[in-house]
Amino acid sequence: MAILIAVTGWDAGPWAERLRARLPDRDIRIWPDAMGDPADIRYALTWKAPASALTACPNLQAVFSLGAGVDHLLGQQGLPDVPIVRVVDPDLTGRMSEWITLQVLLHHRQHLRYAAQQRRHEWTPHAQAAARDVRVGILGLGVLGADAAEVLVRLGYRVAGWARTPKDLAGVECFAGEEAFDAFLARTDILVNLLPLTPQTHGLIDRGVLDKLPRDGALGGPVFINAGRGGSHVEADIAQALRDGTLIAASLDVFETEPLPADSPLWDLETAVVTPHIAADSDPDAIIDYVAAQIRAFEAGADLENRVDPARGY
Repeated sequence: MAILIAVTGWDAGPWAERLRARLPDRDIRIWPDAMGDPADIRYALTWKAPASALTACPNLQAVFSLGAGVDHLLGQQGLPDVPIVRVVDPDLTGRMSEWITLQVLLHHRQHLRYAAQQRRHEWTPHAQAAARDVRVGILGLGVLGADAAEVLVRLGYRVAGWARTPKDLAGVECFAGEEAFDAFLARTDILVNLLPLTPQTHGLIDRGVLDKLPRDGALGGPVFINAGRGGSHVEADIAQALRDGTLIAASLDVFETEPLPADSPLWDLETAVVTPHIAADSDPDAIIDYVAAQIRAFEAGADLENRVDPARGY
């Protein structure tokens, strides 16, 4: 019984070594050069590999996505009809909350403004709003969104969240469904996107959405933060909104095209923070522990946890 690691953009070797250490009785193979007989393969661990790597395996029982998102799988034609499992890991969740909190604090405490003054050798203090006066709105209240919301509530922010279905989180004003979307936007100074990429969320954050964010908040204008998926925002609209003041700032960790093209205007906008998809960088040790535990439990008769619903896209 074999396990396949099929990734692009990563070195699969260290992942394979970790998996061999945790499941020493398994034959660990690497796509594409060391697949062996595809009929031997029962499980696949993948990140942005082509569907053909999986369709070649007739006895596949489950596919594990090695990142938080699964849109790289669900968007492919010919995907095998087997359970797809997404990573839900405390390490990944904690890293995401760290990045979100960092960006909220950076914009709330006017760090970009002071950094620009430092470059000019300028000593000018500015009035500072309290956290209790800053309204943060989180799009997506799954595991990642709920944890980030909890951290921000502890820091004193006025936190709200929006999801497609009703949620109930302590200290968080929860909005649900399309009919509540505009009301959620209207009370949000810092908009944080953590939605998965689905047909419904593709291009969701466009000029129309940005125009609905309030201009009368404690920060003097709205801020957009995206660590979900780049396909859920429209970068041309964000860049224009930053130029004309519709947005006072943005922090982006995900993009429509990655790496971000060298000619993107976002690189040169002083009010934009650009990071290279590292908000919740995958820790191989934590993820391999998670996958190995899932395989052992599944073979002992337990259900796979965090299975993806292809109809919903997450």
